[in-house]
Amino acid sequence: MATKPRSIFEEVGTSQKQSATPGGIDQRGHGARGAIRGWLMVLFALLAVMIAVGGLTRLTDSGLSITEWAPVTGAVPPLDDATWQSEFAKYQASPEYQLQNTGMSMAEFKTIYWWEWGHRQLGRVIGLVWAVGFFGFLAARKIPAGWTGRLFFIGALGGLQGAIGWWMVSSGLEGARTDVASYRLATHLGLAFVIFGFITWYILKIGRRSPDLLVARRAGDARLWTLGTALMVLAFVQIVLGALVAGIDAGRAYPDWPLMAGGFLPPDMWQLTPAWRNLFENEGTVQFIHRMMGYILFAYGLFVWWRSRRSANRRTRSAYAMMMAMMVAQMVLGIATVMTMATPHVAIVHQVGAVVLWVLILRARFLSRYPLPQSVREA
Repeated sequence: MATKPRSIFEEVGTSQKQSATPGGIDQRGHGARGAIRGWLMVLFALLAVMIAVGGLTRLTDSGLSITEWAPVTGAVPPLDDATWQSEFAKYQASPEYQLQNTGMSMAEFKTIYWWEWGHRQLGRVIGLVWAVGFFGFLAARKIPAGWTGRLFFIGALGGLQGAIGWWMVSSGLEGARTDVASYRLATHLGLAFVIFGFITWYILKIGRRSPDLLVARRAGDARLWTLGTALMVLAFVQIVLGALVAGIDAGRAYPDWPLMAGGFLPPDMWQLTPAWRNLFENEGTVQFIHRMMGYILFAYGLFVWWRSRRSANRRTRSAYAMMMAMMVAQMVLGIATVMTMATPHVAIVHQVGAVVLWVLILRARFLSRYPLPQSVREA
């Protein structure tokens, strides 16, 4: 009986044909990219709320109402009158109560206490969401290759942020201070935006496959990427300066614009000694620097947007246009904040505007390096 001819694609010693799985190589180390991206988006949303709540806690002078750092036991608020009296007594021993809030009622204390407790509780929730997600994906071996260190880094920064938060609060419980040290507040807010920036970047990056990013990078605009990086740095500096303004309530001084007390320079810019203290503690000096940096940032942002119009990629041009539109809105909000003497609802919208602008700058910068694919007609 004649033997059936062997296929040239059939391995010797087997009776079954072998076939390759399309995209099999690309699937190795792919992990649960979609699920991780969703988890990062949850962290993104929680941190955005956290920044807003932190701003409101500052604006309501609630940040010093809890005088102890208890990361675990502090999750349980006072549940009876005796515990409330104990917490109130601790606050009454603080400089803020003795120098600013003498005679505060228990009802008033509870209001500021709940603000600070909610702020800290939200921090605990963020830490828990990170831990459950990270260790869950790690145990299931669903983290894509090269991403374990990045995702752990977010959690490490979050832990550092908690420690810096207490370092900030403790500065307002000593000596004759009725507020936290402005430079510590700036450090705390600055790190929050750093964490927020990394989460934003990771969301953008993990949403596209590594081969697609490699291809996209070849079509990137190196010059626009460099300009976008400088814009990001300037925006971060302005955010930190805004925290210094908030730290000493400088936004409530000199409620005129474009002048300050009728002049370009505020009066007594260098009245404190040594001179460097004016950069952190002089209301006029700090607000003046924040204003000048705002003008510099706006002018440079306008230049970068104008340069982005040369980009061959429509979505990249659109990203920079959105950034510029938000920058205009943020400048208007900044002026409104000054002229209303940092009224809480205006000031918090200004702070949220900084979050939105930060994200749009990062997105535009990302698309400078990794433009989205487009047809010839879209170019």
